[in-house]
Amino acid sequence: MTSTVIQPADIREVAVIGLGLMGSGIAELVARSGRRVVAIEINQTFLDQGMARLHASLDKAVSRGKLTDTARDEILARVRPTADIPAGVAGADLVIEAIPERMELKRTLFDQLDEACRADAILATNTSSLSITEIAGGTRYPPRVAGLHFFNPAPVMKLVEVVSTVLTSPETAETLGLLARELRKSPVRVSDRAGFIVNALLIPYLNHAVRLLETAQGTREDIDKAAHVGLGLPMGPLTLLDLIGLDTSLAVLEVLQAEFGGTRYAPAPLLRKLCDARLFGRKSGRGFYDYRHSTPAAAADHDLAAAPLPAEVAVIRDPDGLLDELASDIAAAGVSVVPQPSPETGLVIVAADPKHRVLDAALAVGHPADAVGIHFIDAGDGKRGLAELVLPDVTAAGTVGKATALAARLSLDAVTSRDRPGFLIEALAYAQFNDAVRMFQDGYASPADIDTAMMLGCGYPRGPLQMLDDAGPAHVVSVLEAMHAATGDQAFTPVPLLAEYATAGSRFRS
Repeated sequence: MTSTVIQPADIREVAVIGLGLMGSGIAELVARSGRRVVAIEINQTFLDQGMARLHASLDKAVSRGKLTDTARDEILARVRPTADIPAGVAGADLVIEAIPERMELKRTLFDQLDEACRADAILATNTSSLSITEIAGGTRYPPRVAGLHFFNPAPVMKLVEVVSTVLTSPETAETLGLLARELRKSPVRVSDRAGFIVNALLIPYLNHAVRLLETAQGTREDIDKAAHVGLGLPMGPLTLLDLIGLDTSLAVLEVLQAEFGGTRYAPAPLLRKLCDARLFGRKSGRGFYDYRHSTPAAAADHDLAAAPLPAEVAVIRDPDGLLDELASDIAAAGVSVVPQPSPETGLVIVAADPKHRVLDAALAVGHPADAVGIHFIDAGDGKRGLAELVLPDVTAAGTVGKATALAARLSLDAVTSRDRPGFLIEALAYAQFNDAVRMFQDGYASPADIDTAMMLGCGYPRGPLQMLDDAGPAHVVSVLEAMHAATGDQAFTPVPLLAEYATAGSRFRS
């Protein structure tokens, strides 16, 4: 049993079991570090396929000028392929398992490792969704078993989740963290729970986006644009679901639902229906988008943008002056601007607050069918970012066309949202912020590791807790409370620690 921290320099031979996309990438990464690698598969066919992937990856690096022919040959010389598991792991200081995500397969494998490995060898699983505690609990030396979750492609992605069970020794976790750093990765520490950090935060957020789509909160294009442009994420949630695979995401959701319960992890009906129809995303040719041929993504939006401009627009000035600049821009575009609507007014614009219904403001000015709310996202440096055009259900179709045409004339980068608390951007982001605080509150990971994981694992420009701090915990709490009041969904209730930080004016990141 491991009782001291093994230094990375003492890990000279690593056995990697399973040479699929992840396993072959892990084998390459470890071999690049100068260590001996035993590359193991269950039969010669899979072994040949895995080694072919490894060769192809290294050859690609050579063709791009990132490796010399000599360096490639030296890396390959450190890799010993075998289909003999007991012989392959006998001399390993560390074994990394990367076989398919089926518990019975992993339990059977770890039974073999118990018999074949040295008693001081560290056993790591690359599982992304299964219980590492269950895997470790059936072994002879559970303190030496931990999770070492790489991200695809392993040689490129910087993040590694180091996962400890209630049985993992601190020394084992420390050794794996040090090794990850020597492999030029950024390790984050997390306790064994479904989804670890990244999947536990990412997949419910993606599921929430599906719910927004199926409840007509926004179109697929506007939901994706809200996240990509409004939050600065690499891609929108529905596009990302298509890339990951809808079936894969559904399977992770079911694991999360089984462990945590509650509506946050209950798969959206539309997600399940698309999976039933075998529309899994890019790999099947269709998902939320159609990848079989190129078509205009939003032809209907072009029709709305082509609607005639209103001759007169009423801009209802707000106490904070949020719409003063907009009123000036509208006037500069040649449209008459008035402070209150009249019978000639074709469009009424009110400041939209994610905590309140636009409908209430529309009723207050007496022209609900002509009213549209507008909410600007702060782009930094005092500049207006993405604009959310917020539509009460009583807004007339012609009014929507006028608002969209005006936004196009003013060159506003805009999305359209139904009049529900949070609109699109804050509804997506703040629910995830709540999940991140819950993770910290419950002792599974630190704020720094949560933010690092989402930045390196998902390409976030800032971590969710840093984004929460920037938005202001008190504002986030008030929007979540409004979402909860409107839906009755307990998933939107601010977690106690978030409410405490909001009350105290504290920040999660210093």
